[in-house]
Amino acid sequence: QVQLVESGGGSVQARGSLRLSCAASGYTYCMGWFRQAAGKQREWVSYITTGGSTNYADSVKGRFTISQDNAKNTRYLQMNSLKPEDTAMYYCAASSEGYCSSGYWSYSYWGQGTQVTVSS
Repeated sequence: QVQLVESGGGSVQARGSLRLSCAASGYTYCMGWFRQAAGKQREWVSYITTGGSTNYADSVKGRFTISQDNAKNTRYLQMNSLKPEDTAMYYCAASSEGYCSSGYWSYSYWGQGTQVTVSS
Protein backbone atom coordinates (compact mmCIF):
# COMPACT_ATOMS: atom_id res chain seq x y z
CA GLN A 1 0.00 0.00 0.00
CA VAL A 2 1.39 3.38 -1.05
CA GLN A 3 0.46 6.51 0.81
CA LEU A 4 0.51 9.90 -0.89
CA VAL A 5 0.81 13.16 1.00
CA GLU A 6 0.10 16.38 -0.83
CA SER A 7 1.00 19.92 0.06
CA GLY A 8 1.27 23.34 -1.49
CA GLY A 9 -2.25 24.44 -2.26
CA GLY A 10 -3.59 27.84 -1.37
CA SER A 11 -5.13 31.02 -2.66
CA VAL A 12 -3.54 33.18 -5.32
CA GLN A 13 -4.55 35.92 -7.70
CA ALA A 14 -4.86 35.34 -11.40
CA ARG A 15 -1.53 35.13 -13.22
CA GLY A 16 0.10 33.98 -10.00
CA SER A 17 1.94 30.72 -9.31
CA LEU A 18 1.74 27.80 -6.92
CA ARG A 19 3.70 24.59 -6.56
CA LEU A 20 2.07 21.40 -5.39
CA SER A 21 4.04 18.52 -3.93
CA CYS A 22 3.16 14.87 -3.57
CA ALA A 23 5.34 12.58 -1.47
CA ALA A 24 4.94 8.84 -1.92
CA SER A 25 5.72 6.22 0.71
CA GLY A 26 6.65 3.54 -1.80
CA TYR A 27 7.43 2.73 -5.39
CA THR A 28 5.13 4.09 -8.06
CA TYR A 29 5.67 3.92 -11.79
CA CYS A 30 3.32 6.70 -12.69
CA MET A 31 2.25 9.77 -10.79
CA GLY A 32 -0.65 11.82 -12.01
CA TRP A 33 -2.41 14.98 -10.99
CA PHE A 34 -6.15 15.38 -11.23
CA ARG A 35 -8.46 18.18 -10.23
CA GLN A 36 -12.11 18.54 -9.45
CA ALA A 37 -13.93 21.83 -9.37
CA ALA A 38 -17.15 22.22 -7.44
CA GLY A 39 -20.01 20.65 -9.33
CA LYS A 40 -17.79 19.26 -12.06
CA GLN A 41 -16.27 15.92 -12.91
CA ARG A 42 -12.74 14.97 -11.98
CA GLU A 43 -10.33 16.11 -14.68
CA TRP A 44 -6.89 14.76 -15.50
CA VAL A 45 -4.17 17.42 -15.46
CA SER A 46 -0.81 15.76 -15.99
CA TYR A 47 1.31 12.68 -15.35
CA ILE A 48 4.95 11.69 -15.13
CA THR A 49 6.66 8.31 -15.28
CA THR A 50 9.64 7.21 -13.24
CA GLY A 51 11.69 7.70 -16.37
CA GLY A 52 10.60 11.32 -16.63
CA SER A 53 8.16 11.13 -19.51
CA THR A 54 5.39 13.67 -19.09
CA ASN A 55 2.03 14.54 -20.55
CA TYR A 56 -0.40 17.40 -20.00
CA ALA A 57 -4.02 18.22 -20.57
CA ASP A 58 -4.49 20.86 -23.26
CA SER A 59 -6.02 23.22 -20.70
CA VAL A 60 -2.75 23.47 -18.75
CA LYS A 61 -0.13 22.87 -21.42
CA GLY A 62 2.48 25.61 -21.41
CA ARG A 63 1.46 26.82 -17.94
CA PHE A 64 1.94 23.78 -15.70
CA THR A 65 5.09 21.71 -15.32
CA ILE A 66 5.29 18.32 -13.65
CA SER A 67 8.62 17.15 -12.26
CA GLN A 68 10.07 14.74 -9.75
CA ASP A 69 12.82 14.25 -7.23
CA ASN A 70 13.48 10.51 -7.23
CA ALA A 71 15.72 10.72 -4.20
CA LYS A 72 12.81 12.13 -2.20
CA ASN A 73 10.18 10.07 -4.01
CA THR A 74 8.28 13.29 -4.50
CA ARG A 75 6.57 14.75 -7.52
CA TYR A 76 5.75 18.37 -8.10
CA LEU A 77 3.27 20.36 -10.11
CA GLN A 78 4.48 23.87 -10.83
CA MET A 79 1.50 25.98 -11.83
CA ASN A 80 2.15 29.32 -13.49
CA SER A 81 -0.13 31.89 -15.10
CA LEU A 82 -3.00 30.61 -13.02
CA LYS A 83 -6.53 31.41 -14.08
CA PRO A 84 -9.76 31.47 -12.08
CA GLU A 85 -10.87 28.38 -13.99
CA ASP A 86 -7.95 26.50 -12.43
CA THR A 87 -9.73 26.71 -9.09
CA ALA A 88 -10.33 23.17 -7.87
CA MET A 89 -9.32 20.50 -5.41
CA TYR A 90 -6.14 18.96 -6.75
CA TYR A 91 -5.32 15.32 -6.15
CA CYS A 92 -2.18 13.38 -6.81
CA ALA A 93 -2.59 9.78 -7.79
CA ALA A 94 -0.17 6.95 -8.33
CA SER A 95 0.03 3.65 -10.09
CA SER A 96 2.54 0.86 -9.85
CA GLU A 97 1.50 -0.54 -13.21
CA GLY A 98 3.96 -0.19 -16.04
CA TYR A 99 2.09 2.52 -17.89
CA CYS A 100 0.59 5.95 -17.44
CA SER A 101 -2.92 6.97 -18.36
CA SER A 102 -5.16 10.00 -18.19
CA GLY A 103 -7.95 7.81 -16.88
CA TYR A 104 -8.57 8.04 -13.17
CA TRP A 105 -9.47 4.32 -13.07
CA SER A 106 -5.86 3.35 -13.77
CA TYR A 107 -4.57 4.82 -10.53
CA SER A 108 -4.68 2.74 -7.36
CA TYR A 109 -3.49 5.29 -4.84
CA TRP A 110 -4.81 8.77 -4.15
CA GLY A 111 -3.80 11.66 -1.97
CA GLN A 112 -6.16 13.55 0.27
CA GLY A 113 -6.37 16.56 -2.01
CA THR A 114 -5.24 20.14 -1.70
CA GLN A 115 -7.36 23.17 -2.55
CA VAL A 116 -6.23 25.69 -5.12
CA THR A 117 -8.22 28.90 -5.38
CA VAL A 118 -7.46 31.52 -8.02
CA SER A 119 -9.17 34.87 -7.77
CA SER A 120 -9.63 37.32 -10.61
